[in-house]
Amino acid sequence: MATKNSKGPSMIETFQEFKETKNIDRTTLVSVLEESFRNVIAKMFGSDENYDVIVNPDKGDFEIHRNRIVVADGEVVDQNKEISLSEAQKIEPDYEVGEEVSEEVDFQKFGRRAILNLRQTLASKILELEHDSLYNKYKDKVGQIVSAEVYQMWKREVLLIDDEGNELHLPKAEQIPADNYHKGETVRAIVKEVQNENNNPRIILSRTSNQFLERMLEAEVPEIQDGLITIRRIARMPGERAKVAVESYDDRIDPVGACVGVKGSRVHGIVREMCNENIDVINYSTNMQLFIQRALSPAKVTSITLNPEEHKAEVYLQPEEVSLAIGKGGLNIKLASMLTEYTIDVFRVVNENEADEDIYLDEFADEIDQWIIDSIKAIGLDTAKQVLNAPREMLIEKADLEEETVDHVLEVLKAEFE
Repeated sequence: MATKNSKGPSMIETFQEFKETKNIDRTTLVSVLEESFRNVIAKMFGSDENYDVIVNPDKGDFEIHRNRIVVADGEVVDQNKEISLSEAQKIEPDYEVGEEVSEEVDFQKFGRRAILNLRQTLASKILELEHDSLYNKYKDKVGQIVSAEVYQMWKREVLLIDDEGNELHLPKAEQIPADNYHKGETVRAIVKEVQNENNNPRIILSRTSNQFLERMLEAEVPEIQDGLITIRRIARMPGERAKVAVESYDDRIDPVGACVGVKGSRVHGIVREMCNENIDVINYSTNMQLFIQRALSPAKVTSITLNPEEHKAEVYLQPEEVSLAIGKGGLNIKLASMLTEYTIDVFRVVNENEADEDIYLDEFADEIDQWIIDSIKAIGLDTAKQVLNAPREMLIEKADLEEETVDHVLEVLKAEFE
């Protein structure tokens, strides 16, 4: 007959609930329960070797049997492992010296401390098992998209809960700037990493990772799943714009068209998921001049000069194409540089007649401070026309000048040619 008391079964029932939610297999469950009982017995009596612990999680009960050797009256040395003949014969009259007596023990009679000890041991084992289960589940999901429910929002991160009640963390840095979360809503993100400091797993999600966009494209474009189209490179400014370079080894397949879909049908859902992030899909090429030209789309490039050793490219465009190449806030040229892994400098094409009338910057020293002239010359621009043909954003960023300073320089130089 099983030991029935208010402490025992309730603890096993708790573990049974845990088993159901955490998918702990029955063998592990029995092993952990038995180990917890044995730990308490060993602490109390110095050894658990003469105890049999039988756990039945399906019924929610357990039995503990203590085995003792019968010794002659007055010769009991270890009461935990030995029983006097007269005491043994009270249990069964035909016991003799040297025989083993097995009797069921009521765990409740071990006292309040033993029960508390068991609860603490069991809680610790459950937590350890839960952590192992969580770590093993998510370490294999790194790089995959998961869906989880928003549980709590803080300034630095959003806490999400998966369908098994596990906590997932979406830090501020991994959120798309325009993301706006509401408690209870479902959010999709990629598993970026699983930290496991002191066996305490922490699942980090990301929506800004390039891999998130890659997995979203894989889900929407069957040709990528089938291996007919390969995503070669991705550059993202999360929530604003992205460039994706794709390639197909089958001449019959247009990789760009397949990824975009009819009237943008395949990227439409991704764009919406990513807070209207504009997605440009281009054909990848190992010809770097061609690849840079495509990366600067929608601008039309006139010519390109490459410096492969320093990964630099000088791109020349007609004046009306320059603003397209740079893009709003310099976004297009930044993404093109990220995608091609080349530093791209943009220049306006100047005809020969204009070049003949050029003036060296040093001649403007009476109107422009010398240190400003030196800063501009340091980035390779020596003449007025070269400065006027260079993008304003480039002068601000590369020459490290204030916007007002650059605008003043441009006004002075323009006035000279008007």
